[in-house]
Amino acid sequence: MTKNNPAHPAKDSVDDRLRAAEKFLHEQIPITRAMGLRVVAHDEKGFVVEAPVALNSNHLRTAFGGSINAVATLAAYGLLWLELNDASAHVVVAESSIRFLRPVRETIRAICLRPRRDELAAFHSQFTGKRKARITLHVKVIEDGETAAEFEGGFVVRTA
Repeated sequence: MTKNNPAHPAKDSVDDRLRAAEKFLHEQIPITRAMGLRVVAHDEKGFVVEAPVALNSNHLRTAFGGSINAVATLAAYGLLWLELNDASAHVVVAESSIRFLRPVRETIRAICLRPRRDELAAFHSQFTGKRKARITLHVKVIEDGETAAEFEGGFVVRTA
């Protein structure tokens, strides 16, 4: 258990949630450990995960396309997991597409953009009412300030 920092209690809370999200992903989706996936941020802009190219490379020593897709999917998954904060919720990707724009050479950094406030409110309302909801999420994979890939995924959440 971590000690709270009285000077920055909100930061401790965010750090604890990020660690909990990373632990959940590593336990529930074991390949995330082999990929070296780390949860690095969650704020008003979105949810960010990273994985090193060294563990996710292709024959050209750039990021393997399947790994880029997986990391992008996990960024969206992680955003929903934190947003719902409901142990009975099961998040699944129903459909997705990705566009690869440039090679990734060092770190696969995927940022799931926070949906508009009204989209998120409708999603929460549907989940609360029907215990099932669907939402489309957008993820950008960024390296050196440039977009390397764009992902869009339709996610369904339901209770067990």
